[in-house]
Amino acid sequence: MAGAAPAFLRMPPFPRARRAPLSAPASETAAGDAEALVVRLRSLRVGGGFWQAQPTFDGVRDLLFAARSAAQLRDMLAAAPDYARQRGIATGSGGHGLALAGAADPWWLIGRSTTVFADADDELALIAALSGRRLNLFGKGRFAGLGDGSDMAALVKIVHTELLAGRAYRDPFTGEATTVDALLSTLAEWRTLIDANRDVTRVLGVAGWKRETVEALLWGGGNGPRYRGSNAYGGTTLLWRSRVPPAMLREIDGSGAPIGEIEDGFLRSTGLGANCVPPLSIAVDRTGVHFDPSGPSDLETMLERGQFPDALIQRAETLVARIVAAGLSKYGRGAAALARPAGGRRHVLVTGQVEDDRSVLCGGAGRTNLDLLVAARAAEPDAYILYKPHPDVEAGHRKGAIEDVVALRHADRIERDAPISALLDMVDALHVLTSLAGFEALLRGKQVIAHGVPFYAGWGLTRDLGPVPTRRTARRTLAELVAAVLILYPRYLDPVTRLPCPVEVLVDRMIADQATTPSLLERLRILQGQARRSLARLGTGR
Repeated sequence: MAGAAPAFLRMPPFPRARRAPLSAPASETAAGDAEALVVRLRSLRVGGGFWQAQPTFDGVRDLLFAARSAAQLRDMLAAAPDYARQRGIATGSGGHGLALAGAADPWWLIGRSTTVFADADDELALIAALSGRRLNLFGKGRFAGLGDGSDMAALVKIVHTELLAGRAYRDPFTGEATTVDALLSTLAEWRTLIDANRDVTRVLGVAGWKRETVEALLWGGGNGPRYRGSNAYGGTTLLWRSRVPPAMLREIDGSGAPIGEIEDGFLRSTGLGANCVPPLSIAVDRTGVHFDPSGPSDLETMLERGQFPDALIQRAETLVARIVAAGLSKYGRGAAALARPAGGRRHVLVTGQVEDDRSVLCGGAGRTNLDLLVAARAAEPDAYILYKPHPDVEAGHRKGAIEDVVALRHADRIERDAPISALLDMVDALHVLTSLAGFEALLRGKQVIAHGVPFYAGWGLTRDLGPVPTRRTARRTLAELVAAVLILYPRYLDPVTRLPCPVEVLVDRMIADQATTPSLLERLRILQGQARRSLARLGTGR
């Protein structure tokens, strides 16, 4: 009804997201254990406006005042210790010499308080009791039964009333019925993402057409990321390095300020980035970047030192089975199975790459696509070799083309049209520099020979011919590699709701052909690439 208090569990206002209520009134009580919910809420710190700002204050500020009016604040101060004005924080329009918090993360404020003075209808009172703080309630409201916050039975009763009684929950991605426990897990993932972005003060090098999907994944509460300007207020700069002007890069690298790098994720989109299809996943790395073996990255550290519980391993194994069965790859879905053109002969795939891509420049061991093809033939003299040019090169946008007559001196066939996933299913082995196709081949149980140093080399799953760093000493199973690379490391966006999501949601959308983001810019880029390709072929007589 009009004027009703918002539900305690609600959706953060992610930029560009299609928001909907997470719960609705119901005639029955939602399934769940109120006492267990108390424990989970304390641990996860979700509920209320947990995405709001986390202000800092000078000196000791351990008395928190959340009044509904100036008159009520006066009553609170009258009941507070004499030092309240020196050590107090007030939410909303406080005054009275108090530091003002404004719209702030209530869990953050209460975590820095010893005593809370709150209106009995303010959800901050519930968070104070959940956090074990001394509580002083004023007025009448739905949390009046909490008393001073020390009565566990009263707290459990209030949680049952607020979160379970007469309430039904909906999955934010599908709209289908879900449990409060499942919803808490989603809210916790969102908090982790938002908190990871709070120190970011500017984001550089993200093209305008990418912001449509990237912005929610970089949001740290408030008004969203800043895409330009100075870093005068400190904090971390996130950058898409290849798109930042060299002079600005020199300034950033020389400043000593924290830097993180953004790159496409490994299940990216349905369509090419070179055609300006925005990414549905990104990786944010605070240590380095996953494709540069010259130094460690967050992904490498995760693989070298990380722990992978059984539940995570099972999740990774299920994910692999679903990806392989659906024929998914970085840029979309595959097609029907391919026949082996040479029958029982060993079939080997060689994947071309964009030669001026940072992945190749950093981890390609100085080799070109032609170098790779020549080396593959030398290593596989009797094999039937298929060469697949990189789709961005074929689209006419990037460097790395080999003339057909040259390629066919070393390959038996040039394969331009077949999806990479279908080719990987058909062949016996794959030769790569740093291509993600090598990782996708591992998912399918294929032999992978790495001539460069991709992120998946050095863990005991590939035949490594490149200079793998001696830092990589751990030996990982395929499930552990997948858990790190596809579940823990990247960030994903649901293309339907535009909400940050687990990888499984994006996989479901890709399988259901719901991951397309068509735009006029994409269509223009496709036409532009076709024109470049036609002109190049005219110039070479092909």
